[in-house]
Amino acid sequence: MSVTEAQRRGPDAGLGRAYIEFEAEIVESPYVQVVELVILAAVAAVVLFQLYAVLGRRVGRQAEDLAAAQSGPAAREPIQPVVAGVTEPAALTGLAALRARDPSFDIARFMQGARQAFQMVVKAFAAGDRNTLKPLLGPEVMSTFEAEIARREQEGRSEQVEFLQEPRADLESLGVIGDLAKASVRFLGEFRSRSKGPEGEAVDDRRTAEVWTFQRNLTSRDPNWTLIHVDPAEA
Repeated sequence: MSVTEAQRRGPDAGLGRAYIEFEAEIVESPYVQVVELVILAAVAAVVLFQLYAVLGRRVGRQAEDLAAAQSGPAAREPIQPVVAGVTEPAALTGLAALRARDPSFDIARFMQGARQAFQMVVKAFAAGDRNTLKPLLGPEVMSTFEAEIARREQEGRSEQVEFLQEPRADLESLGVIGDLAKASVRFLGEFRSRSKGPEGEAVDDRRTAEVWTFQRNLTSRDPNWTLIHVDPAEA
């Protein structure tokens, strides 16, 4: 551009061109690029921090929590076996006390024996079989049963009983008092009674619910339990 043209355009024309050239130098300067990189890095750091704050939270039980729980005091305690037909007090106190005196005691075997005894006693009582009843009953129960059997005989009555199905038996309590072990079992039974009397014959289906208390002397070599008390129960 000639001096004449510069003069004709005026003093602002040269200043504007100088400003444009200076701005181009700033944009192309490496210092500006560094500043931009620093700003982008700061923004990325803020975004990553927010993502960690959200995604990095522990939600629910973690694997290390499960491992700690499995190795904690509660996990190291042995699990008590659950025995069908045994209430909690009997399982935790009475059973432990009885096994301390008789380590060979087994609940499953006892309950099976109790069911068999229940059926034997009911059938023998109906039939008036004193010989079967005597070793199974305590003196007081035997005396009560004996009186009822004698009354039926005097009236000329007889009876036979058959169970329609195996009776249900639930252990309600178990404990040790001195040298005596006592166990209360709740029985629910259904049976058919065939009776004969002066008025003729009859067939009845009955349902009974009773709590029987058995006793055993722990100092005796006799492992058998005897029936010492009978109480009615709700069906």
